[in-house]
Amino acid sequence: MKKIDTRKIVMIGMFSALAFIMSWLGGLIPLKVAGFLDYDPKDIIIVIAGFILGPVSAIIISVITSLLELITISATGPIGFAMNIISTGFFVVPAVVIYQRKRTFPRAIIGLCVGVLSMCVAMMLWNYLITPLYMVGTTREMVAKMLPTVFLPFNLVKGSLNAALAMLLYKPVVNAMRHAHLLDKAEKKKGDVKALLIIGCLMVAVICVLGLLILGGKI
Repeated sequence: MKKIDTRKIVMIGMFSALAFIMSWLGGLIPLKVAGFLDYDPKDIIIVIAGFILGPVSAIIISVITSLLELITISATGPIGFAMNIISTGFFVVPAVVIYQRKRTFPRAIIGLCVGVLSMCVAMMLWNYLITPLYMVGTTREMVAKMLPTVFLPFNLVKGSLNAALAMLLYKPVVNAMRHAHLLDKAEKKKGDVKALLIIGCLMVAVICVLGLLILGGKI
C-alpha cells in the first residue's frame, strides 16, 4: 500500500509540473480574445491525470498548478486563482466521473463533452459575478452583453480544443507511464481506440484553433 501511495504522490507531482509548464507555454501565445482572455492548455494535462488517477487527484493537481501560477506568472491574483480552479473543476470532474464508470474511448469523449458544457455554464455565471470586480469600469450590464458573444464562444472553443488534444495525447501518455513503470500494464482491449474517433478529434482540434484565431482577430 505504501508503494502505491508513493507512486501516486510522484504522479501528482509530475502532472502538476507538466500542467504548470503547459500554462506557462500558453501564456507565450500572442493571442487575446476581447483583449483580456488567454488560452490556457493546462486542462489537457489535468484531465489526462484525472482519467488515470481519479477526480480527487485531478482537483489536487489543479489547486497546486493554480497556486504555482498565482505566485509566479499570474497577474490576476486570488480571483484568477479561484477562477482557474472552478473552470478546471467543472471541466475535469464530470469527464472523469463518466469515464471511470466504463473505461472506453467513446465513454471518454462523452465525458469530455459533458465537461465542456458544464465548464461553459459555470464560467458564464462566474464571469457575470466576478468580472466587474477586477475589470475597472466594467458593469454587470456590460458583462451580461458579453456572455453570449465573448465568454461563451471563448470557453466553448477553449474547452473543445483541450478535450480534443487530451484524447489525442491520452494513450501516448499512458504508454509512456507504463514504460516508466509508473502504471501497471493493462490487458489489451480489442477496438479500444477507434480510428474514426481519433480523426474526429483531430478535426475538432483544427476547427477550434481556427475558432480561437477568429475570436482573437488574427484571421
